Amino acid sequence: MDQLIQLLKESLANTFVLYFKAHQFHWNVEGSNFPQYHEFLGNLYQELFNAVDNIAEQIRTLDVYTPTSLASLIQMSAINEVLSSGDITYSLMFSTLNSDNNVVLLTLVKTYQKAEELGQIGISNFLQDRITAHEKHGWMLRATNKNA
Repeated sequence: MDQLIQLLKESLANTFVLYFKAHQFHWNVEGSNFPQYHEFLGNLYQELFNAVDNIAEQIRTLDVYTPTSLASLIQMSAINEVLSSGDITYSLMFSTLNSDNNVVLLTLVKTYQKAEELGQIGISNFLQDRITAHEKHGWMLRATNKNA
């Protein structure tokens, strides 16, 4: 059970960092495609924000506390929270989000496999839905970035 708890915490941390990146890109996007990209990023960060809460609730169903600081979430995440570039283009935003989404997806799959192994049906059902959501995010990010 300890491995499942750790994987859920990693899923939470990765999703939170992806949420934050999508949100700050939403705040800072500029240019001729601003309305479309601003709306797309807004939809993405809102979906991820809801996911963060739901993942935390899955952790709590196991009677375990969630991470209690931003620093601990950042430390647990496999996603770098900042970009080194000062000039962030559309293409860089969407390729970064797609790459980070793949990290979240991989973690969710590992977490799902562990939940299945342990017979945690409710958690594995929840994770199936999250995996599907991130597969769709990946498709949308790749499609949006084709002409960015």
